[in-house]
Amino acid sequence: MTSRAVGPPAGKPWGASAVRLSYDGTRALDNVSVAVVPGQVTAVVGGDGAGKTSLLRCLAGVLRPDAGEIRSPGKSRIGFLPASSGIYPDLTVAENLAFRASSYGLPPGTAAQRTADLTEQAGLAAARDRLAANLSGGMRQKLGVIAALLHRPELLILDEPSTGVDPVSRSGLWWLIASAAADGAAVILSTTYLDDAQRAAEVLVLDAGRTLAYGTPEQIVTGMPGSVRAVTERPAGPAAARAWRRGSDWRVWTPATATAEPGVAVDPDLQDAVIAAALAVQQTAVQQTAVPQTPVQQAPVRRPAGPLIESIAVTCRFGSLTAVRDVSIAVSPGEIVGLLGANGAGKTTLIRVLLGLIPATTGQVRLLGEPPSRLTRRRIGYVPQGLGLYDDLTAAENMAFARAVFGSGSADVPAQADPPDALRQTELPVGRLPLGLQRRVAFAQALAHQPDVLILDEPTSGVDALGRTRLWQTIAAAVESGAGALVSTHYLEEADECDRLIIMADGEVVAAGTAQQIIGGAQITVVDAEDWAAAFGLLKRAGLQVALAGRGLRVPGASVAEVRQLLPTAYRIRSEPATLEERFFDLLSAPDRSRVPA
Repeated sequence: MTSRAVGPPAGKPWGASAVRLSYDGTRALDNVSVAVVPGQVTAVVGGDGAGKTSLLRCLAGVLRPDAGEIRSPGKSRIGFLPASSGIYPDLTVAENLAFRASSYGLPPGTAAQRTADLTEQAGLAAARDRLAANLSGGMRQKLGVIAALLHRPELLILDEPSTGVDPVSRSGLWWLIASAAADGAAVILSTTYLDDAQRAAEVLVLDAGRTLAYGTPEQIVTGMPGSVRAVTERPAGPAAARAWRRGSDWRVWTPATATAEPGVAVDPDLQDAVIAAALAVQQTAVQQTAVPQTPVQQAPVRRPAGPLIESIAVTCRFGSLTAVRDVSIAVSPGEIVGLLGANGAGKTTLIRVLLGLIPATTGQVRLLGEPPSRLTRRRIGYVPQGLGLYDDLTAAENMAFARAVFGSGSADVPAQADPPDALRQTELPVGRLPLGLQRRVAFAQALAHQPDVLILDEPTSGVDALGRTRLWQTIAAAVESGAGALVSTHYLEEADECDRLIIMADGEVVAAGTAQQIIGGAQITVVDAEDWAAAFGLLKRAGLQVALAGRGLRVPGASVAEVRQLLPTAYRIRSEPATLEERFFDLLSAPDRSRVPA
């Protein structure tokens, strides 16, 4: 086993100090600092264009900043996972790792042992001879992580390792990340997911290259500017620009210098704190950055009295493969239904069957009260994961094309359905806009013909916390006008925005109902420990799956008594209610796949 390098100088960890970086006159990083401590995970949070990748590329030595200091152990002691995963698709898993080991100069014996250990830990041992191009997205990301870990780096840099990855694969990725930190590596990763950030010891929140907040998740929450209150309806007047939807209620942020809005004071969490920090620096621009609300219907729209979308005992087979098995679901007017499941669960196939794009082998499908057809599909607003925009057209041209396809002239479409003026007037093609702006165009395009049904596939992937809430406001406003929405998402925190959830696994519905109904009385064992790495190692050697949560651990599938037998008495071990994500894993791994009634 190779040994680690000495590490950073005492009192001065790896990281960046007052870094500035510009591209063609555009500031990508503006006086950004971060410390990356050995044995600890640091998360860099922000949406597309926030500066996350630029900062990590500076730390990796790929870019040289215009000003400031970068402290790193040198390229030979860095493990770097780029956003593209850095994997060669035309090589097998074993060939990718052999090439990486050779580039690191690892002795053959060491390379063979590390490859065997890491592929086993990542669950890739059985896929050693499979081409990387044939791996799932989650498996490719895990391959990229273990490739970066082969030479036992002192500094591990991961650029959005979990973006677009299903919850099961994200759990596996985080197990590898926690293992690397427990082994002494300094880990820094970028993410758009705030639940990922909550697993880290420290969090740096970026927006347009500037630091919004920095510290432990608890420090960011306690240091939140101003105050947040909960109200039942979106406030009117200037306060509307400082409000965001949170589940069935609204949150309103008030600056410290202003009188608090009416409502109930809430104990903010990390999501509230990050949104408040964004609003604090964008007060004069919130109206320009917010996604336009769903248009108010100009005239009553005739909708079926029953479900807008319905499948009855639908099964879909492709040869010997059963992609969807005996699935019955319904989406009614005025409700948002979340569709959850790991990759390969059957979600996309089910959506395509509901749209009438592929036929069901057995069972019935009804779209707006009748079998799917071109006529019924005209009443659907669809945002695919790939957004469905033409990259070489401007926002206005994309909108004009969509109106022509749906047969609605500009006079028929309320102005609120359009993208904001800044997007309508830009001559830039959509392909050159940041992802957050592209999603706003896609939403506006999907809503322009006042659809009865919204079908959204990963609608907020890659969007910052404030932008994500604005997009959910748009969805909720459409539903409040009488439409129905079916939303597929990997981001389980968004379950709070849904009225009901449907969880699929292996083509079947394994649970349905509200988040609370699905969680039920499930409990999780929690270990509170500053010295979390030692506890992680003991539990790992016992064969338990352990999840990192800041400086503590969460241990699914093991009771307090079982964990207490494995750890010294100095550790505080307790039980608390499981999260939806933890219950999700239980459902997917349960041999009997017990159903939760709707």
